[in-house]
Amino acid sequence: MLVPNNYANLVRIRSRLQIMARKLYPIGIQTFERIRKEDRLYIDKTEYVYKMTHTDSTYIFLGRPRRFGKSLLVTTLQSYFEGKKDLFKGLAIENLEKDWTEYPVLHFDMSGGKHMEKEQLERYLAFILENEEKKWGITHPQIDANNRLMALIDTAYKKSGKQVVVLIDEYDAPMLDVAHEKEQLDVLRNVMRNFYSPLKYSEAKLRFVFLTGITKFSQVSIFSELNNITNISMDDDYAGVCGITKEELVTQMAEDIKELSQKRRMSTEDVIEKLKENYDGYHFSAFSPDVFNPFSVLNCFSKGKFEAYWFSSGTPTYLINMMRKYAFTPIDLGEKMEAGKDDFDAATETMTTIMPLLYQSGYFTIKDYDEDTELYTLALPNKEIRVGLYRSLLPHYLASKTVMGNTTIAKMSKLINLGQLDEALLLFKTFLETVPYCDNTNYEGHYQQMMYIMFALLTNFRILVEQHTAKGRTDITMETHDTIYIMELKFNKTAEEALQQINDKRYADAFALQNKPVVKVGINYTIKEKISTLEWVIE
Repeated sequence: MLVPNNYANLVRIRSRLQIMARKLYPIGIQTFERIRKEDRLYIDKTEYVYKMTHTDSTYIFLGRPRRFGKSLLVTTLQSYFEGKKDLFKGLAIENLEKDWTEYPVLHFDMSGGKHMEKEQLERYLAFILENEEKKWGITHPQIDANNRLMALIDTAYKKSGKQVVVLIDEYDAPMLDVAHEKEQLDVLRNVMRNFYSPLKYSEAKLRFVFLTGITKFSQVSIFSELNNITNISMDDDYAGVCGITKEELVTQMAEDIKELSQKRRMSTEDVIEKLKENYDGYHFSAFSPDVFNPFSVLNCFSKGKFEAYWFSSGTPTYLINMMRKYAFTPIDLGEKMEAGKDDFDAATETMTTIMPLLYQSGYFTIKDYDEDTELYTLALPNKEIRVGLYRSLLPHYLASKTVMGNTTIAKMSKLINLGQLDEALLLFKTFLETVPYCDNTNYEGHYQQMMYIMFALLTNFRILVEQHTAKGRTDITMETHDTIYIMELKFNKTAEEALQQINDKRYADAFALQNKPVVKVGINYTIKEKISTLEWVIE
């Protein structure tokens, strides 16, 4: 019989052995060769690599959100074209590729060119060109970046006797942060256009050109006369090339799911459902498989916790700037949008709404497709994105009271879970009275936006804004595990008027088949002597 201390030690030893038994995750590692040599976990994407490199097209572009595995795909292509057959043992491509021809490979990573002025960017291009020139013995390079790249391709072609492979990772990185500033964007775009121009003129010397990025800039504006780039970003055949598909998760990561279920004391079914809720929901084509965010999934398995890993890894500054430019509000984020492909897959510099940027950056994704109308339905992909976006927007409405706002949200969430809505609204009222008044908040829209963000951050619940009913739209609908709350918001009126609207327009009828009790809440927000206050009626 084991004494308690010995038993605890045995549990710890078993846990360590389990960890040692599984492959290490490639957290922060984007190099295929290193992952394979260190025998880290690799989700096999090599079938896509073979398919991509054996098509009619020489020039291929793939757009995906940040941290979705684009850089890993680029380095996988690099190892493949360098003929490193041994790295691919046991992978799908081993049974597909017979020749394993070695080609000269030029690999350029543009992610280091962010947040730069024109002169800085030109120096960065010179730096990455020099690194490749050294490999080919070029000691006296040309002056301009375009001439240097052309000479580099020419040298590699002549010295190797084979066509050259050019891989460009994060091609749009230097331009992304200034996408909202037309003048600066034009300057940097001209620099990059000059750099990429040899890709057209060197066509005969090129075996394969692959470009990745987040956003889609028009071929005319960036690649000059290079009009034969094949964009596979929305092709069904390549929808799963980056990220982790549902099938890959439950097959290649079955042991990882089992280990996480033991850590969290959950069933494997509940773990999969939790992973779906937080990190799934991405679709990159009309008939795409479910795709999970790879960065978040791997971090979740590694740390054994369901947290917002992807969103916390980078602040979407450019997105916030563009939301301001297009007057896109938090409530707009909660709405599903219907659009044709050309509307949301548009080039960044020609877009007339923020929709293309939301989609291409991974904050919106495809949720449905109607073949008859050829219309796509776009929406937030999952809980991680919804919560992360609203948290990043909250400071714009609460200013110095953001920390207190987050604390209030957490306490409200607990109270609503207990069915204590009145107490939750009382807490909210007390908080609002501390928020400084300013002139631009004296209108219904500002209040509604702030209210919606705070309710949207009650993360255990499903929040809908302006939910359609037969006779109009509710302002906010909140669905908990056992109750549906219909909320109507008024500004400088009365809570009774708000409740009356819910009843007059029979908003509750839309939820009659939900098998949950419906609670109606009329809320009025008033500013008296520059003090915000709240009143409500619950029925």
